[in-house]
Amino acid sequence: MLEISRIREHKAEITEALKTRNLNVEDQLSSILAIDEKWRQAKSELDAVAQESNKIAKEIGQLFAQGKQEEANAAKAKTQELKESEKSLKESVSTLASELQTALYEIPNVPNKLVPSGNTDEDNQEIDKGGTIPELGDGAKPHWELANDYGLIDFELGVKVTGAGFPFYLGQGARLQRALINFFLDEARDAGYKEVIPPFVVNEASGYGTGQLPDKEGQMYHAQEDDFYLIPTAEVPLTNMFRDVIVKEDDFPIQVTGYTPCFRREAGSYGKDVRGLNRLHQFDKVEIVRLEHPSKSAQALDEMVSYVQGIIEKIGLPFRTLRLCGGDLGFTAAMTYDFEVYSAAQDKWLEVSSVSNFETFQSNRLKLRFKDENKKSQLVHTLNGSALALPRIMAALLENNQTENGIKIPEVLVPYTGFNMITK
Repeated sequence: MLEISRIREHKAEITEALKTRNLNVEDQLSSILAIDEKWRQAKSELDAVAQESNKIAKEIGQLFAQGKQEEANAAKAKTQELKESEKSLKESVSTLASELQTALYEIPNVPNKLVPSGNTDEDNQEIDKGGTIPELGDGAKPHWELANDYGLIDFELGVKVTGAGFPFYLGQGARLQRALINFFLDEARDAGYKEVIPPFVVNEASGYGTGQLPDKEGQMYHAQEDDFYLIPTAEVPLTNMFRDVIVKEDDFPIQVTGYTPCFRREAGSYGKDVRGLNRLHQFDKVEIVRLEHPSKSAQALDEMVSYVQGIIEKIGLPFRTLRLCGGDLGFTAAMTYDFEVYSAAQDKWLEVSSVSNFETFQSNRLKLRFKDENKKSQLVHTLNGSALALPRIMAALLENNQTENGIKIPEVLVPYTGFNMITK
């Protein structure tokens, strides 16, 4: 959520920057400032009434002590009028504050100056590329066929027990899944991230804190009776650990990682892009979250991008790194890099990670601050990234490493799987 002070001081700059997202928010910002002006005026009147009421209340006792009964009673009547006025003003201040917050929730984050203009994912900038795309030859199979042939994943059983998008991992498929999770967690630990096992459901405040609500409400599974949400990503509980917290400046960078299942309704998804593991309603992911001093967050983002690239290289998958254009940028992000791996049998790129800098957008919602060297309170910069989301990594590993004799396991994963080949 953008700070109201920032909108007051830089309305024109924000309006221009959000055009990178193909949005014209000038009228919305004007409306927000109008609400803010009404709120400040009502708040000023409320403070003045409260101050006058307190002043008169002190005078009443003095008037009684001086025997000025009539004047004291008149003062008491005046305080009653002021209390009625104070009550009305409190309601106005509360209503206007709610209106202001609702209006601010509708404005996305301001893109970083490095974010390119563009409308769709076709306008994203490729900034890096690595690895070798394997030549599989005739007879190569997509991962859903390999999963069936080798008894690794049962999609139909998932449909029976739950529904489409909730697969069962079996045998060596389950062991490979667990190996990937443990490998990604160990890599994060070695890079200085503290491992956390968070809850897999969160309350509404947490959803608002990181920006999933109200923007992505339709994509989240909601347990209505308890008003809990199944997490769409570990970003939500990991970042909300620090909601309403003032962290110490000396503690930067604060780095946490966690493995969780993730739950996404993926409403509107259909067609060939949802085959097999390409798009699921439940999937596993290891997330990294970082809190940074504002002066260091750009460097932190670069470090996180390098980190994700490094673990993709270690498991031997061809990849490319994309800087997202304004039209493809997520609502809460100031800048995002996507990682895609190449799925050889499908002959397509699959997104496996997004690494984002939210700057102060989340911390303003979270009321997450630190005190600088002058003891002045400032908003923290928050960052997060998938490191990594497993389904499409699994898909690419199965497809790219298939041979006549089985599916090869990347050498770095063998200590985790306990086998170097998947066989029938």
